[in-house]
Amino acid sequence: MHHLVYLHGFLSSPHSLKAQQTISFANKHFPNLNVHVPELPGDINKAIELIDNLLATLALSHTGFIGSSMGGFLATYCVEKYALGNGPKAVLVNPAVEPFKLLGNYLGQHVNPYTNKAFAIVPQHIVKLKQLYVNELAAPARYKVLLQTHDETLDYTLAAKKYAASDLVIEQGGDHSFVGYEAHLPSVFKFLFA
Repeated sequence: MHHLVYLHGFLSSPHSLKAQQTISFANKHFPNLNVHVPELPGDINKAIELIDNLLATLALSHTGFIGSSMGGFLATYCVEKYALGNGPKAVLVNPAVEPFKLLGNYLGQHVNPYTNKAFAIVPQHIVKLKQLYVNELAAPARYKVLLQTHDETLDYTLAAKKYAASDLVIEQGGDHSFVGYEAHLPSVFKFLFA
């Protein structure tokens, strides 16, 4: 059994447009694929615990990841942590590269607009993100990275530099949501599961 783990971004959810487009594409074209789209808590410690518990149940040599924004950061953590032998691959969509440098601006209370669940960002979460950070990729070929230059939330050049040795797609324009994501799904799934 092959598995796909879709990791959504900060203040997002499994109900986001990209997550739903991914699920629909998988159901139509890869009906035997087991798709996992966990609802990640805003608390990074709880999010990592949830992800690690999920991955403990999967055959990771047959698992691919798609990560959007903060989910791209978390997918990188997963690929690097479990990059043993024929380890997993990941497709990252406008990934956060150094979210610990951004979350300082988000300290305090938040409500996820999709789930209406309240949570707090505290300094310990920034410390945890620094601990999860991967300075140098063990296997850049395990990543396909989709970037758009008009990302209003993240500086795309950080990801272009970090993943320069990966399969890198840089589109002019767009925004943080990655305009036209659905058109990339055939190449995304080919990269992960071909």
